[in-house]
Amino acid sequence: MAADAPAVLPPLVRREQRHRRWLLVSLAVLLLLSISPVVGHHLVSAVPWLPASRQHLGIFCLVALHHLLAPVHTAFHAMLYLGIAYMVVDRARAARRHARVLRSLPAPSLPVDAALQAAVVRAGLDASRVRVIDGLPNPAFTTGWWRPRVYVAGDLSQRLSPDELAAVLAHEAEHVRRRDPLRLFALRSLAGVLFWLPAMRRLAEDLADEAEITADDAAAERFALPLASAILRLAGAPVDGVEPAVGFQRGDLLPRRIKRLAGVDVAASTHVSRGSLGVAGTALVLAWASGLMVLHPLVPSTDPSAHCEHRGAWAITHLICVGRQVSGGATLCAHSSVLRPSTSS
Repeated sequence: MAADAPAVLPPLVRREQRHRRWLLVSLAVLLLLSISPVVGHHLVSAVPWLPASRQHLGIFCLVALHHLLAPVHTAFHAMLYLGIAYMVVDRARAARRHARVLRSLPAPSLPVDAALQAAVVRAGLDASRVRVIDGLPNPAFTTGWWRPRVYVAGDLSQRLSPDELAAVLAHEAEHVRRRDPLRLFALRSLAGVLFWLPAMRRLAEDLADEAEITADDAAAERFALPLASAILRLAGAPVDGVEPAVGFQRGDLLPRRIKRLAGVDVAASTHVSRGSLGVAGTALVLAWASGLMVLHPLVPSTDPSAHCEHRGAWAITHLICVGRQVSGGATLCAHSSVLRPSTSS
């Protein structure tokens, strides 16, 4: 047993748990802000603070804004539909690749030997969920949406010590308990809907990293040092992707996982860049602004000037309305009275 092995430092665990929660909240907020403006005007019949009678917001003409941002709003609709189509195709391809890998494996699983059986019991894993297969593309991985199963390489019990083998299975048992294959597949599906926002895909990859860290934390309660040793022993093993399965070995996470399991305070990393956040922020502002402007109703009228659609002028030329029509010479704008108080006595 490795009960005396140092566990992950509690302050580090708490900080990374907060980091994971913030990632989840960020993902949810970005999705809400990105999608809600696209469909919001279909759900809200009227906006009390934006009636048709209100034609200006400060010096900005609301009607001109409406005409300028309506195409942007339509583009967000198109991007949403395109994103749904992209997500369906991308997730179908991932599922097909995964099925192809599983079909290429030998159909009958090998019998569970005594060493593996003992490790399964120590890890608290249901033996019916374990499949032992020769020639796996990863030493161990968890797959399955409703009833996850753990696939283990046939020679793993010869390559690892009993404690290391139990640590690997305890790690995979946490993936089974949390249904991480289904969880990560759903998160990547949501990111796929907003594929045109790189920050969303990178947040999904951050959450995939945190799924590995969470599984390490669960296994480290009893097998911290054996788990670190197993990760190092398997560092040279193939790590061919079988997504949406969750593999044990991730080369890009190896230094962070080893340091954490040794009790070193390691800062959580992120795939999200400033540039991707800037793109996401710009898209969110445009989505909200265009959605709100489309909510602003246009009152039908035969007089173009009643809606600041002045003859011979583009909407952008009347975006900042200071009281005169661009194409009307000295003619006052029909809405200029809302910009200044009445001078009548």
